[in-house]
Amino acid sequence: MFTVNPLANALGAELHGVDLTTGLTPEVFKEVRRQLVEHEVIFFRDQDISPEQHRALAASFGPLQTHPAYATVEGIPEITILESTAENPTKIEAWHTDMTFRKHPPLGCVLHSKIVPPKGGDTMWASMTTAYDALSAPMQSFLSGLTAEHDFSYGFKESLAEPGGRERLAQAVVDNPPVVHPVIRTHPESGKKVIFVNSLFTTRILELSRGESDAILNFLYDHVTTPEFSCRFKWEPNSIAIWDNRSTQHKPINDYFPDHRMLHRVVIDGDKPY
Repeated sequence: MFTVNPLANALGAELHGVDLTTGLTPEVFKEVRRQLVEHEVIFFRDQDISPEQHRALAASFGPLQTHPAYATVEGIPEITILESTAENPTKIEAWHTDMTFRKHPPLGCVLHSKIVPPKGGDTMWASMTTAYDALSAPMQSFLSGLTAEHDFSYGFKESLAEPGGRERLAQAVVDNPPVVHPVIRTHPESGKKVIFVNSLFTTRILELSRGESDAILNFLYDHVTTPEFSCRFKWEPNSIAIWDNRSTQHKPINDYFPDHRMLHRVVIDGDKPY
């Protein structure tokens, strides 16, 4: 059917022999989705898909979300444009899980590289399954009953602080009040436990004092970035990454300034139950 080349022990695999420009048969799609759940992020090379094909590929996994803070492709609002230029460099530096400020965060994302810098600009992913498994049993037990607040305004504080930023994002702030998620989530397909806090959107653990919450969150933020839990992907033109947002965090490597980098992303709606 196709070949699978794992990138690291924790997560990540390149799938070869799949042509995403022609659509996937039900049999192939079922196996691609199985590989996604197993490897948590999967990659494809040389996939010159159109925006319409990009949207259709993501929609095969489930309903789609939009994002309140990014520009979109004309006529296809589900495709957000993630672009960094010398005049307007990216502001996202932190490890994070996408859009946990939503009541039902995304199931996953499909990212298509459009403009790739001549050097640098890789992306890293980390397995929150592996990170959870590496915790001691007492720490796993302690965290299992806790909940944490996630906040859009906290994650986009730099954008809100820009001139005109609060006005530009006013509706997004209204539409996305703080939400609460478990600190430890059970993946709805694999049944495995995952760490579900991230430094971009998580503000506090509700059951702890502020000092205790900060200490535990800082420990977890440091823990999940352990190199052994991660993989790294070098973008080429028309590469595609599909990641399971329920069990991963990711981080762009912003080492290409002032070069131009642009990717198109479609977000897949999240599972309702935990």
